[in-house]
Amino acid sequence: MEETLVANSEERLRVILATLEQCRAGLIDSSNRETAQLVSVAILELRMKLNRITDQELRALCDAVVQDDTAAERLQYPKPPPRRRPLLKLVK
Repeated sequence: MEETLVANSEERLRVILATLEQCRAGLIDSSNRETAQLVSVAILELRMKLNRITDQELRALCDAVVQDDTAAERLQYPKPPPRRRPLLKLVK
């Protein structure tokens, strides 16, 4: 009985998720990007619930992505070496 309730609950969430995704697409098509972003947050929350992803797991993923992006950016745009003082000085 309990498994049936869980399955029905998850199925309802999947239907709501599909509806929210359609709403987001409609908002984007009508140039309501800020509202579409808010709906995207709700979609993320539902997906996390359906896939049993905790806030800590999401934070760890975000941190890993930021680290990867930072490392890739360093490879793409390395910092120039610091300027050194000249070894010889021209004296007149």
